[in-house]
Amino acid sequence: MNIHPVKIGTLQAPNNIFLAPLAGYTNAVFRKICRDLGAGLTFTEMVSAKGLCYDNEKTKDLLFTAPEYEGIKACQLFGNDPAILLRAAQSEELAPFELIDINMGCPMPKIYNNGEGSALMAKPFLAAKIIEACKKSGKAVSVKFRIGLEKGKILAAEFAKVCEGAGADMITVHGRTRDKIYAGEVDFDAIAEAKMAVRIPVIANGGVFSKSDAETLLNKTGADGAAVARGAMYAPWIFAEICGNPMPDKKRLILNQIDDTKKYFGERFACVFMRKMCAFYLKGQPNCAAIRERLFKCATVEALKGIVENLTF
Repeated sequence: MNIHPVKIGTLQAPNNIFLAPLAGYTNAVFRKICRDLGAGLTFTEMVSAKGLCYDNEKTKDLLFTAPEYEGIKACQLFGNDPAILLRAAQSEELAPFELIDINMGCPMPKIYNNGEGSALMAKPFLAAKIIEACKKSGKAVSVKFRIGLEKGKILAAEFAKVCEGAGADMITVHGRTRDKIYAGEVDFDAIAEAKMAVRIPVIANGGVFSKSDAETLLNKTGADGAAVARGAMYAPWIFAEICGNPMPDKKRLILNQIDDTKKYFGERFACVFMRKMCAFYLKGQPNCAAIRERLFKCATVEALKGIVENLTF
């Protein structure tokens, strides 16, 4: 495994294994866990540029970063208006962030049908204007997109050139078309074509659930790095595995995550969110269905911790 730093404009990530942004999951506590385990770069959840500009409190909550977080602070924005995205990038709320990642890959109908996310791949001129606008903020800018919108219409190389030409400092390429959502095989060749088309760093994304998956993705695409998405939801310690760092005490890590989530977000959020996370962490455990049923009946953090304390990871 070729682990090495990645230069992103004037910034430098300590290694090339990143945590991809995950809507509903990559909150401040989870980002810090992944960073501490070895992730070279983490991103906030997808944040609405319009929501920031119109003072939406729930949108602002997504930007919270733990005071003890170390490393590059990266925010993923979505939107389709260059002026609004520039306002968001220059906002006081984004002042602590050094990197803006523009979402041009989200496949979900609510985003796509609004002309945002992966819909921007069909409008390269507008996509370029958005990148150029965000660059005016003075921050480093990256773009995350898919290899195309549907089978037979692969746009990865062409869109990579659009991003580079507009000033992007890095791109992340998800190796599936929009219509596949998160299913199906990753198209290594399409990512490789994007890598060969530009000189900026190219991060490959899709299908990484183990160290061998990451090795395969990097070897078959020639990409400069790999971004882990759903694989981290099931096992954040995947970063220790890939980067060759010591494996954590998994039970202690999960209990600490529960405590820190309560500390920063309150009892109710911690209970609901960590029931969901613990259900992911149970994958492969004996009697996991029965344990999940008990987890989702927990009404307090202490009840949740009581179940975790009796598990073996």
